[in-house]
Parts: sequence; structure tokens; C-alpha cells
Amino acid sequence: MTQRLAGRVAIVTGGGHGIGKVYARGLARAGASVVIAELDGKAGDGVARALADEGLKAEAIATDVADAESVRTMAARTVESFGRIDILVNNAAIFATIPMSRAPFDQIDPEEWDRMMTVNLKGTWLASRAVIPQMRRQRYGKIINISSGTALKAAASRIHYVTSKAGILGFTRTLAMEVGQDGICVNCVAPGSTLSEEQPDAQTLKFREAAAGTRALKRVQKPEDLVGAIVFFASSDSDFITGQTLVVDGGACMH
Repeated sequence: MTQRLAGRVAIVTGGGHGIGKVYARGLARAGASVVIAELDGKAGDGVARALADEGLKAEAIATDVADAESVRTMAARTVESFGRIDILVNNAAIFATIPMSRAPFDQIDPEEWDRMMTVNLKGTWLASRAVIPQMRRQRYGKIINISSGTALKAAASRIHYVTSKAGILGFTRTLAMEVGQDGICVNCVAPGSTLSEEQPDAQTLKFREAAAGTRALKRVQKPEDLVGAIVFFASSDSDFITGQTLVVDGGACMH
């Protein structure tokens, strides 16, 4: 990949596992210095070391996106290390690495509902709020939120997850309106069913393979299929695009 992001500084929340790890590598290979903002500090350190071994610039910062002070510290440390913040990928979520219940709406524990909203939705708000002051000082920034194709076409037995990801769509549009005057673009990527599990069992593989039959491009979606969209929204190629959602799912949901 060309150095489209040379000189830029990117933060990927939840960048220590699964799709987040692939986002971090894609941004780094495009030339960005990348901060792995990860609750699992050991995993974050491992990704940062792996990128450094490739000759790429990366640093891990232990971060809980559900904690306002934690994300403020993460943003401050990023500026201390790299001098600026250009890109935020709001990837951290309860889904695979931190598993969720796949149960009917009336069998989901209220505490799990609240935790889902706190991490997936409030965490996106807190991380954005933490980096926007620096982006405003720069008069430049790219915020990329991660929703889900399920928010556009629904999925049974995980209403709390789908609801949280539907909230990301409205959050993206509203934040884009609020910070556009500051030179900040806010966009969203909605992945389809992706083989994001690092060690998938037979049941998971069967589930992901079944999803391939619902899309125009009939194969299992991999995390790498999403990197192009992330780098596009992070780059100057998208400087006049904001408030938009790009569905990357092989044609399962066409809108």
C-alpha cells in the first residue's frame, strides 16, 4: 500500500485483537504512526511490537473506552508521543473478543444491555470527545466509526448489539454536523459478517460460511476486506466526505 498517510497519527481503539489489529496494521503500512488503544494491555503491546518489527511506527496505550479519564489520558499520551492526532478509528466493542449473548430480546440480562451500550456507544462518544480538542487545534481530523450491516438490515437474537450499532449511525451524522466547521470529517464503516475471531471453532466457521450465501460476492469476509475503506476515510481522498456510512459486506446489504 502506498504511503497515503505519511506523517499522520492514528488511534485504533480495540486495536489489540481481531479486526482492530488488522486496521492498525493497514494504517501503519499506509504510513501512519499508530496508537493501539487497547483494554488488554498485553495484546496491545504485542501488536505494537509486531508492527515495530516490520519497521512501522506504533505504540500501545492501555485504554478503557468506557472510562472518560482513561480515554483522556490516552489522547494526551498520543500527543506527547507523536505531537498530533489525525485519525481515530472507534473500533472497540463488545462482540467477539469480549463476547455477547446471542439470545432473544426478553432473555438478555439488563446488566449486559447496559454494558453493551456503555462500551459500544458511550465508548465511541468518549473517545471522540477526547481527541476532538486536538483535532480542532489542528483544524483537521478524521473520525471513523464502526457500525455493522446488522444495523441496516436487522439480525435476530442480539438486539442489544444491533441497537448499539444503529446508534453509531445517528452519532456519526450528528457529530459530522457539529465538527465540520473545524475541518473534521466523521464517517462510518458498516462491516458484514466477518471472520474476526482469531481462533474460530467449527460452529463459528459454519456461521460465517452461511453468511457468504446471502451476499453477491459469495465468500467469507475477512478483516482485510475492510482495510481499504478505513484507509480511504483516513486519507485526504475523503476530505469532502462526511456523515456517510459505507457498507463493506460483499453485497449482502445494498442501500
